[in-house]
Amino acid sequence: MEISIEIDSLTDCLIERASGEKFDTEFRLVAKTITKEDSVKLKAEGWLFDWSVPHQDGCEIYALTLKDSTEIEGLIALKHFRSQFFTFVELVEAAPRNYGHNGKFMGVGAHLFAIACKLSWDVGNEGYVQFVAKTALIEHYQKTLNAKLIDSQKMYIDSEGAIELIKKYFPQEN
Repeated sequence: MEISIEIDSLTDCLIERASGEKFDTEFRLVAKTITKEDSVKLKAEGWLFDWSVPHQDGCEIYALTLKDSTEIEGLIALKHFRSQFFTFVELVEAAPRNYGHNGKFMGVGAHLFAIACKLSWDVGNEGYVQFVAKTALIEHYQKTLNAKLIDSQKMYIDSEGAIELIKKYFPQEN
């Protein structure tokens, strides 16, 4: 699936657009399998993608939340390829209230990629993350995430880019 999330800002946490207030975050593995029925409910709430598909494909799905909250600010689906030393991001999406430049919080998209980089590092893939980008967003990901092209749409974040994102969003890991 092509990744089409906009990276609106690299922040230290999530920042509420209206007030400028900073909010600490956490992420967790979505342990319950997202069923087709669950996905229909998510779509009714404004989510764009069928989140049952990544679970069917064997992906781990992680939810980004504000600290001590259960309200999801974004989701990311990924798989670790330990024998090839990279983590593949299959799907990433900000919660509907966080879409675009008028979304409630800034920093969701970059934070979700920082989670992928951290998890890649944690499993021994040295932070390497691959994904397939929508053609129109390739240059955007090159500028905002320091992502590099493998072929026409497949991109990767290397260890150096991963470290930058991890330091930004997980300063306690330094």
